[in-house]
Amino acid sequence: MSSLALAVVLSLVSAVAYAAGAITQEHVAASTSARPYAPLHHAAWWVAVALNGLGAVLHVAALAYGPLSLVQPLGALTIVFALPMAALFVGRRAGAAAWRGAIMATAGLAGLLALTGTSASQSLDGGQRGLLAGATFGGVALLFLAAQTVHRPIIRSVLLAAAAGVAFGIASVFTKTVAVDWSWSAPLDQWPSLVAIAVLACGGLLLSQSSYHGAGLAAPLATVTVVNPVVAAAVGLTMFGESFRYGVPGTAFALAFGVVAAGGLILLTTERIKATRTEATGQAEAEAQIPASGPAPLRRPARQAEPRVHHGDGTPRPSDRQVLSDPLDPEATRPEVGEGIDVGPVSGPCTHFEMEMRP
Repeated sequence: MSSLALAVVLSLVSAVAYAAGAITQEHVAASTSARPYAPLHHAAWWVAVALNGLGAVLHVAALAYGPLSLVQPLGALTIVFALPMAALFVGRRAGAAAWRGAIMATAGLAGLLALTGTSASQSLDGGQRGLLAGATFGGVALLFLAAQTVHRPIIRSVLLAAAAGVAFGIASVFTKTVAVDWSWSAPLDQWPSLVAIAVLACGGLLLSQSSYHGAGLAAPLATVTVVNPVVAAAVGLTMFGESFRYGVPGTAFALAFGVVAAGGLILLTTERIKATRTEATGQAEAEAQIPASGPAPLRRPARQAEPRVHHGDGTPRPSDRQVLSDPLDPEATRPEVGEGIDVGPVSGPCTHFEMEMRP
């Protein structure tokens, strides 16, 4: 197998691993709302962490065998693999609008990265790394704070996913600088970059986990998939001396592909907002129908007329059945409080007449 074919295979397997990890994360998010960032007690979350780690290792290995212009676009297939896998394994089917948005985002990203040129391996000095790290942490913090002020779950999800994409993309940039400057004779010289990689990777994982709460799978995953390589490509263009291919026409086409990718993300976001509104409307209608279709309230059965037993002078009095009611259900036959019984005038002693005071 040639190096190019091996890079393609590794990239495809990496995309499948990333897709499986995203599906698992979304499943965990749907079942653990109390801990949106790090559900450490959930075993499936650790499976998602392992799948994302496997995808990252395979992606790095693919970069070792193939060019960046080939490996990065293939990594965008994560969203394309995730939708049918989610429908097949967990029964989460995406609508036609979600499919259109995912394909638009993937096609735009693939075209954008395909037009990104390559350059000789370069690195960043200490000052550039510090500036990049400060700008990255500031941008991620702003996106996170903006997400906390938004009440719509889907908008909050997209903002958190964008923050995760920025963290993952800059982590890839620092990984490249470490790979270029690495020396086995002085491994500790790279410890600031290694710390930055660890913090950004862990932060991206936690932010991406939270982005799946109440937003489904397609929109957050597409946002991370697009923002991650776009941020890395932007740093490559501005700080590593990379450029778009074919001069001015290539730059124009790259901008057009960027618009297509952004349109796909917007379509995914609006589709999810409409789906959320439809679900809320259906739930409200179902709750409104519950009283009409629920069980009828219990009513006290109508009391049958009791036979009247008369005194010796002909005046009626309560029957023995009324006075001596069932001891197991005394309220079943006795008169209600305040109901009153007209027994008429009583002449002479009435030894069998009883009076009961009830609250």
